[in-house]
Amino acid sequence: MIGQVLLSLSILVVLHEWGHFYAARTFNTKVEKFYLFFNPGFSLFKKQIGETEYGIGWLPLGGYVKIAGMIDESFDTDQMEGPAQPWEFRSKPAWQRLIIMLGGVLVNFILGFFIYAMIMWCYGESYLPAENVPAGIRVVDSLGYEIGLEDGDNIIKVGEVPFDKFDSRGLTKEIVLNDAREITINRSNTQMTVNVPEDIVPKLSSYGQGDLFVPRFEIIVDSVAAGGNAEKAGLLAGDRFVSIDGQESRFYYQFSELKSGLNNKEVSLVVQRNGALDTLNTQVDSEGMFGFIHTAPELAQIEYGFFESFPEGVKKGLGFLGTQIKAFGQMGRGKIDVKESVGGPIAIAGLFGSVWDWSRFWQLTAALSLILAFMNLLPIPALDGGHVMFLLWEMITGRKPSDKFLEYATLAGFIILMALMIFIFGNDIRRVISGIVYGLF
Repeated sequence: MIGQVLLSLSILVVLHEWGHFYAARTFNTKVEKFYLFFNPGFSLFKKQIGETEYGIGWLPLGGYVKIAGMIDESFDTDQMEGPAQPWEFRSKPAWQRLIIMLGGVLVNFILGFFIYAMIMWCYGESYLPAENVPAGIRVVDSLGYEIGLEDGDNIIKVGEVPFDKFDSRGLTKEIVLNDAREITINRSNTQMTVNVPEDIVPKLSSYGQGDLFVPRFEIIVDSVAAGGNAEKAGLLAGDRFVSIDGQESRFYYQFSELKSGLNNKEVSLVVQRNGALDTLNTQVDSEGMFGFIHTAPELAQIEYGFFESFPEGVKKGLGFLGTQIKAFGQMGRGKIDVKESVGGPIAIAGLFGSVWDWSRFWQLTAALSLILAFMNLLPIPALDGGHVMFLLWEMITGRKPSDKFLEYATLAGFIILMALMIFIFGNDIRRVISGIVYGLF
């Protein structure tokens, strides 16, 4: 997990800072330092190459480039006391300074879209069509019942959006972000509407909220192991499970719950075969296995050619960004609890998981790249967006803010960012402690 987080952050930070570095050097602006991670007090590594010191800091919360003649989070005001030099940031035209400040976020936007495109090209896109789950849903979270869903419901649409892809997160997204308040379902061959309670939205948007439901599918035998217990008992491909020792085991979740206590036992298995019921006596092995493989809902797979993948990558990236912007909007409206929804570095690390999965790694890296670009564009002094805001003011009005004003604005922005970091880290730590306490009791 730590290795994946560090690699992902390193890629994102280095390329973000390279965007600033490349733009600065394009306009003959001196770059004094280029650092991966922050280095308060000391550096893990540093080397002077030409006019730039390259290094690796010990605090993995980002990185930076120190551009000569620029007021930034280093608060190096001594350099601003003398007359502006041709190689300094402050001596460049406003349009060049704007490009330098936008260089990092532009690289992150391009990187995010590019990674999504390569994911489309290498892995394609797979999903479970809702029509391939005729037995409907299996509610696995109490919030699903609070909404009004029941086992066996076939969801037709959420709001006005058809439920074509079986995905409980898609349903949650429509409720939380798009204010869907009706779910159209088919229950026991009757179409009806479930009205979503208003007070469910904060609960659905809380951090770590998992799936509300999963596919409910019948146990249908696909094949039996040669010479195994199932074959000896006469189990055939196409048989549908009905019960085990008199207890219903038609669906996978029922079968899964029952079989855990059947190790080394002989059981009476009722199956449906060609429209009739048949009873078989079969032995279960020491690991609770019967000796057969059951069918599973068939996934749909979409493959993309190299050139086809690029518009799809941009589409996926823009869709992700749109979702994040809507989430911020709902937070601003008070419909999403910020404290329960925002996660920091610890939460992000948890998303990568403890097993290295390249597909998941690149998905998360693409998402983080776009989030990094978006967050850096926020008009907060000390972020790229704050510098952009002042530069746009200068270009529109023709009046450049004073160095002293920029210094105080950057300090204020830095304090805001530190407060946000403390809040976010506090959220992470609170969740970790809550998880430990919950595990103990």
